[in-house]
Amino acid sequence: MLIKGMTPQEIRVLQEYRRVAAETLPADAIKAIKHPAGGGDEPAISLIAKGYLTADDARTSFTLTEKAKEFLAYEPKPEFEEAAAGAAESAE
Repeated sequence: MLIKGMTPQEIRVLQEYRRVAAETLPADAIKAIKHPAGGGDEPAISLIAKGYLTADDARTSFTLTEKAKEFLAYEPKPEFEEAAAGAAESAE
């Protein structure tokens, strides 16, 4: 699922924040995320430019922005679930 021009590596970085339920992660934790290709701290650095993360001056820790929190709060539902819910409401 690619969203708003984000790479799979960037999405994985954001998902790691959700997985560990943290708002700030050290650079070592970012670098330890397993990616099929790419990785390191490059996805986190690119997320700074896109407004999803902030970093301290030394880039030793990365913190979610409000934009990233909104992204992580979104839980898409498959279309068939939405259609079934709509049909159930119509039947009532």
